Amino acid sequence: MDNTIIFSIAGVAIGAIIGFVIAKMMEKNNASKLIKNAKKAASNILRDAKSEGESIKKDKLLQSKEKFLELKTEHEKVISSREKKMSDAEKRTRDKESQISSELAKNKKLNLELESKKKDYNHRLDIIDKKQEEVDRLHRSQIEQLEVISSLSAEDAKAQLIESLKGEAKTEANAYIQGKMEEAKLTAQQDAKKIIINTIQRIGTEEAVDNCVSVFNIENDDVKGRIIGREGRNIRAIEAATGVEIIVDDTPEAIILSCFDSVRREIARLSLHKLVTDGRIHPARIEEVVKKTQKQIEQEIIEVGKRTVIDLGIHGLHPELIKMVGRMKYRSSYGQNLLQHSREVAKLCGVMAAELGLNPKLAKRAGLLHDIGKVPDAEADMETPHAILGMQWAEKFGEKGEVCNAIGAHHDEIEMTSLLSPIIQVCDAISGARPGARRQVLDSYIQRLKDLEEIAFGFQGVKKAYAIQAGRELRVIVESEKVNDQNAADLSFSISQKIQTDMTYPGQVKVTVIRETRAVNIAK
Repeated sequence: MDNTIIFSIAGVAIGAIIGFVIAKMMEKNNASKLIKNAKKAASNILRDAKSEGESIKKDKLLQSKEKFLELKTEHEKVISSREKKMSDAEKRTRDKESQISSELAKNKKLNLELESKKKDYNHRLDIIDKKQEEVDRLHRSQIEQLEVISSLSAEDAKAQLIESLKGEAKTEANAYIQGKMEEAKLTAQQDAKKIIINTIQRIGTEEAVDNCVSVFNIENDDVKGRIIGREGRNIRAIEAATGVEIIVDDTPEAIILSCFDSVRREIARLSLHKLVTDGRIHPARIEEVVKKTQKQIEQEIIEVGKRTVIDLGIHGLHPELIKMVGRMKYRSSYGQNLLQHSREVAKLCGVMAAELGLNPKLAKRAGLLHDIGKVPDAEADMETPHAILGMQWAEKFGEKGEVCNAIGAHHDEIEMTSLLSPIIQVCDAISGARPGARRQVLDSYIQRLKDLEEIAFGFQGVKKAYAIQAGRELRVIVESEKVNDQNAADLSFSISQKIQTDMTYPGQVKVTVIRETRAVNIAK
């Protein structure tokens, strides 16, 4: 039993050994095959690599040859261009050398000619000097002979000749000046009328009337009682805060605001509007609303001034002057709104200055500022004429001398020193004198004309008197037997002084005295 087991185990072991040996032999055969195949693959790879390397080598050689040829071509081109430039430079150098040599030869020839001309010139100068000496000698001898003949020295004869020439020149100059003056008198008036008419036609004007009262409209009469308040405390508070007289009468749905100051009247109107809209009306609220409205009006004044200077194309105006321009909106002169009048004068001045060849921007500036003296502040001297006051303010805030003189001289308060001043004066008169510009009661207007004529009739020798041009001119006809030419001039001055002291009038009044001499004979 044991042997059988042993033999069986031995057989299994032998079989395993034989299988292992067989497996090893098979692995060896497989390994040899793999090695063989690997060697074959390696030889193929080496062969392929060699062939590929050869092809790459050939390609690189071809590329290097092409690059070399390309570089060689470019190098040859550069060399050829350089050679061409060098040949051109050499050619230019040869040309310059030949030109310089020809010029040198020419200059040498010119120098020789110049030397010969110089010698000839010096020779001629010597001859001329000799002839000049001879002429001077002859001239001196002639002067001596003339002095002997005329019994006058040369200086005396020269003085007499100069005096005679002076007299003739003076006479001719006076005649020429007189002729030009007469020509200017004939054409100046016509040209001036033409310029003024063209200027007026180019400016669109509006009629403006400003009163001393404003009407505040209300929805119903119950609001009147609230505005008056208990025992009138509300209306007294409004009048004290605004400085405006409030008239509450039987006029339906309206309250009258009366004040000469348009600014205060506008503040009162806006304050009443806010109070009535809000519904709370009592003294404390009134003071608060009035203060806010005052600030609003001040800001509006500045905005109006800025818009005005922008519309007129005026730049660099001082802020204080801009504020004064804005305040003109709430001022009037003889019923004419001051801001509208100033804008109109500025436009007229610009057009007229352009027609006369002057600076239109400077003329507009002076025209806008000419009446700023009519909007004085609390510190202003009320006795000073508004033209002088406006000129002082313009000087204070850095305006040019021409503008300042035009402002101060537009009512002949000072002497005019530039052409801008009469333009401002004329345009101010045009704006104020046009129909509808200023409001005036008919009765007072007629009475003023009558007063002018009566003043003229109060002087001895006056035959007739006519107030014309809306009272801006007084023409007086005198008796030639009683008044001579000298007395006529004195009479004109006396009448103007009488009008100036006894009457109040806008602008100025021109007094013209006419004296006519008639010689009458009858042929029988």
